[in-house]
Amino acid sequence: MRSPKISFVLAGLALLVFGGLPTAAQTRLEFTEARTEYIRSHYTKYEYRIPVRDGVRLFTAVYVPNDAGPDRRYPMLMVRTPYSVAPYGADQYPEWLGPSERFEQEGFIFVFQDVRGRMMSEGEFVNMRPHRAQKKGSQDVDESTDTYDSIEWLLHKIPHHSGRVGQWGISYPGFYTSAGAIDSHPALKAVSPQAPIADWFWDDMHHHGAFILPLAFNFFSSFGQARPEPTTERAERMDHGTPDGYAFFHRLGPLKNANTRYFHGEIDFWNQIVAHPNYDDFWQSRNLLPHLKNISAAVLVVGGWYDTEDLFGPLNTYAAIERQNPGAENSIVMGPWIHGGWRRTAGDALGPVEFGYATGPQFQDEVLYPFFHHHLKGDGADDPPVAEARMFETGADRWRSFDQWPPKAATTAHLYLRGDGAVAWDPPPTGEEAPDAHDTYVSDPARPVPYTQEITNAWAKRYMTEDQRFAAWRPDVLVYETDALQDDVTLAGPLDAELWVSTTGGDADWIVKVIDVYPDRLPGWEDKAERERREEAGETDLGGYQQLVRAEVMRGRFRESYTVPKPFTPGEITAVNFRLHDVLHTFQRGHRIMVQIQSTWFPFVDRNPQKWVANIFEANAEDFTPATHRVYRSPEHPSRIQVGILPH
Repeated sequence: MRSPKISFVLAGLALLVFGGLPTAAQTRLEFTEARTEYIRSHYTKYEYRIPVRDGVRLFTAVYVPNDAGPDRRYPMLMVRTPYSVAPYGADQYPEWLGPSERFEQEGFIFVFQDVRGRMMSEGEFVNMRPHRAQKKGSQDVDESTDTYDSIEWLLHKIPHHSGRVGQWGISYPGFYTSAGAIDSHPALKAVSPQAPIADWFWDDMHHHGAFILPLAFNFFSSFGQARPEPTTERAERMDHGTPDGYAFFHRLGPLKNANTRYFHGEIDFWNQIVAHPNYDDFWQSRNLLPHLKNISAAVLVVGGWYDTEDLFGPLNTYAAIERQNPGAENSIVMGPWIHGGWRRTAGDALGPVEFGYATGPQFQDEVLYPFFHHHLKGDGADDPPVAEARMFETGADRWRSFDQWPPKAATTAHLYLRGDGAVAWDPPPTGEEAPDAHDTYVSDPARPVPYTQEITNAWAKRYMTEDQRFAAWRPDVLVYETDALQDDVTLAGPLDAELWVSTTGGDADWIVKVIDVYPDRLPGWEDKAERERREEAGETDLGGYQQLVRAEVMRGRFRESYTVPKPFTPGEITAVNFRLHDVLHTFQRGHRIMVQIQSTWFPFVDRNPQKWVANIFEANAEDFTPATHRVYRSPEHPSRIQVGILPH
């Protein structure tokens, strides 16, 4: 442990350098150093190259508690990752071993493995390696077999284990956790896929066929570089030359310029993305969901309502396991978190929107640790049971438990777009609106609507609760809202957009946003002196705030099929229906429900040329043209959003 004197010196340095008390970064640094010291003094590290059935050897680091022995046996907790099990070397120790510090203090045998073809493991790496449902010989390998074989080797080679194994991972490691649960090894008792990739056409890479530009470009600029031989060194990240992602990607121009200017054909998976713009066999083979079967391990799926990367994954992983494994112990937790925020942040706020308390540590302590303790330690009779669906209700800032998700009690209702920018629960009455009643805007790819006001060349995190007034002020964004609500309204489950539209172009994107509009004046801000005091304290006046609750994009060409795109007939009224994902959100009394509709969302989504081209990745600069779009709201063509409402 660090002596009080050293801690005092570090605090004094923080006062000298930063002009105040230690910042969160310094507090985290001290905690990390102390945690590393604890790990080094309580665990012994071993490195192995585990052979799997086809002879490939997978680099694996194992950390065993120093007091392990015949009379003190520990379960194993495994992470399989494509990102590195660094630090390498038997005398090198990491900053963490478990999902939280409590795991290290309570004692597990921690196992970390570089997956096939990454970092120090042998073999060929395949992004989202397709699962082989039928295996005929030793050469038929996938991530399920690599997991099974690794567990089998560990059980025979690592002494003083209890015979029980757990697995967890966030994001890409979440995919490997899901894959490892398929045809579960008998010793694999508990798994927790967290923000798992499930189908890479839908997670990260595309949303309803629209390309998620900054993630794919930034990620594969480094991760996509070839690794011909095992290495301990990660590829360098690309230097954008500016912190302004909107400007960078706008200057990039058509997507074909990514190879011309930056990748030069050397990023294989980028080339695959370009060659497969539709949901064809290449992408369908990377859909793990149909293969989530024969799972005997207990499952705890974890996700975040504000995860801009993998929101599709946890919701659909839970649903697929539930559907395909009758009787399996399968639960889901969704909190008010960004990608991995339950582990990387306090989870008490996102931007100026506060949730009331530190939801991340609470989840780690009250849900995740008891889950693994119960199934791996074998003495967890007093561990609290995990609810089938433990979901954080945003807007009301509380946890709720359900015996299924979506909840049984939710009833179906519709929010209809109406004239004069209104939203109503009732459809347009016949005779009140013209048969072709609509609202019009011009979408120009040269001046796309930004998805965030944050200046970043990465993927903005806070935009999922960001104030949408900056978009509402634009002429190429349609805005509809209810009157002030007389009672609380809680939306639960999926939101489904059902639009009637037309365009003068051959293609178009349709972005629908559901927004919680705060009252113009919030309690406590009326008094001038009190308002000034709060502003000096760094608080934000959220009067009139338009908080994004859920948003999604549909690339119009895929409205009938994701495998066979179809152009629009200019001027023809056309149905465009798509899912906006799930929510559990309460619009409080006095708030309003707003819907915004637009056709660009840049650079989160690449620009649609709006002129029909067979492959947008091969579009030329002259293909990008303005188009006039209409959204209809007549009795014959009522645009609406289907929602589930929980009773109060």
